[in-house]
Amino acid sequence: MLKELYTAALGMLPQQTRLEITANNLANANTVGFKRGGIFEQSLIEARENLLNVRGDAETEDLPLSQYIDFRPGAIQKTGNPLDVALDGNATFFVVADTDGTEHLTRAGHFTLDDRGYVVTADGRYLLSTSGPLQIELPAFGDTPSNDRIARQIQISPQGEVQLNGQYVAQLRVVEVANPQSLQRSSATSFVPTDTTEIVELDPTRIAVQQGYLEASNVNIVSEMVTMIQLQRMFELGQKVIQTNDSTLDRSIDIGRFTA
Repeated sequence: MLKELYTAALGMLPQQTRLEITANNLANANTVGFKRGGIFEQSLIEARENLLNVRGDAETEDLPLSQYIDFRPGAIQKTGNPLDVALDGNATFFVVADTDGTEHLTRAGHFTLDDRGYVVTADGRYLLSTSGPLQIELPAFGDTPSNDRIARQIQISPQGEVQLNGQYVAQLRVVEVANPQSLQRSSATSFVPTDTTEIVELDPTRIAVQQGYLEASNVNIVSEMVTMIQLQRMFELGQKVIQTNDSTLDRSIDIGRFTA
């Protein structure tokens, strides 16, 4: 009887994990540059061996599951904003950095100017050029134009060259990752390399940038909703199995007490 309870619980835990990932995908369906997460269960043989070898309660690390990130590109949408940039291909990334210098890779190309002229992400990370954080020189005094007016004067070539009023400013740093699945998610739209990540710094001739465009999330809302409904039904079935076995166990205990 206890084995049936354990088996049902072990079957519900993967569904719970898949529900959490699907819910996160739906929550970020409108997040620029977001890459959906996915999960798949390993072979039945591995699952059976896992079930037979694990003793005690059903722990998350014992589940025969593997998670992955879907790096397929999202749809390109025109915004007309000079500081919105999109990358072609599905294995190239912008490089951004925290204030402590920690570098992250991202496909979310929605950038703004801070009050010091640095080009930053929505969460405050600096966009990196080949010479460091990209900074647009702001007027030091006088009738200082707004950052929006300065941004309208910025031109970014398809090769990632940044100009202000026709004057060269910097070259965007764009990298290619040979094995994107080795990246680890650090935020909704950013990733950090691991020990197995192979990063190649791209020459300007290999960069394809579109100024005034953004890459949308690659989440298919309809598909994710269908998946969530299916997972909820499967989870409910597991609950019913546990409730049925729990009720049967209660009756067995009552009978045992009565005969004793």
